[in-house]
Amino acid sequence: MDTQQNTALTRALAEVPGPLPTSGVIHITLRHTDRFTVVGNHLAQHPDLSCTAVGIAVRIQSLPQGAKVGIKALAAHCREGEKRIAAALRELEAHGYLRRVRDRLPSGRIITRTVFCNRPTALLHPRRPAGAPPQPAKPEPTPEPAPVPAPMQEPAPAPARMPTAAPPAPEAPVAPPAPSAPLFVPRVPPPTAPKAPRRPLPQPSELTPELDRAATAFLSDLHRHAPQFFLSEDDVRRLVPGVAAWLERAARPDAIRRALTDDPPQPLNHPAKLLAHRLTELLPPAPPGVDDLAVLDRPRPRFTVTPFQTCDDCDRAFRSPTPGHCRDCRETRERRTESLPNAA
Repeated sequence: MDTQQNTALTRALAEVPGPLPTSGVIHITLRHTDRFTVVGNHLAQHPDLSCTAVGIAVRIQSLPQGAKVGIKALAAHCREGEKRIAAALRELEAHGYLRRVRDRLPSGRIITRTVFCNRPTALLHPRRPAGAPPQPAKPEPTPEPAPVPAPMQEPAPAPARMPTAAPPAPEAPVAPPAPSAPLFVPRVPPPTAPKAPRRPLPQPSELTPELDRAATAFLSDLHRHAPQFFLSEDDVRRLVPGVAAWLERAARPDAIRRALTDDPPQPLNHPAKLLAHRLTELLPPAPPGVDDLAVLDRPRPRFTVTPFQTCDDCDRAFRSPTPGHCRDCRETRERRTESLPNAA
């Protein structure tokens, strides 16, 4: 049985046109006569769709009209779980292949229809139906000839004007359709896009001899703690100002070593470039000065809270620093005191 399969494969490879590639896939294309689905390369090779979304799209495209394509219906026939199928359907909906539209039936019931389009870009640029006349081109204006002065002569009687039919109105040119927005925008810029300039390596305020010696010793000893960070003499001299800037900001050598060498990419082809990038992007802030720290030690203002008191007459609660009477009782006592002399 294995011999028959090998023979069939050898025969099929012999029928492949052209020389066979030495690497990569070799396509043996056999013509389908039934049970096949045409899939465009815009879907099969979509740069932003996951393989799960492409497979779910091919599955939906191969189903007949009216088939159930919900999450549970697809999960019943696929090995993927409901979460992966739901994420794939959201991807297809985001890129225009899948649409969920609400429609009202004649009975008044509102239903949700699932529409799948195998070529969503064609909906944005509708094609002209076959047999339709082409749009007339806009005629170019012709320059009018300059008027030639006629010789002076006696005016002749004007002949009777014959009624003429009005000239047909020129057809208004049809404006071309406005360019529509692209179906999807790639999130990763193309390789030909201009790259942002790199930030310069940090520099200390003053590269003193002490800072220079400390930074040089730190970089020369780095390979002892992380063997993959073996630097040349030129790399050490180029990176010394960046390490000196870290040391000037009161960063400890062990903290600098961890920040620069922890979790490097594998394989590490350019250790000096990685160190320059981390020295620039992970630069710690400058330590605060004495005046800045004095603000933290400054005592906060204290707020005095007036306590509650109980009125001696009506037992009502009111705020006052000393016990006594509330406002209403005080006003009542003042009115009573004012009325006593008059009564006498």
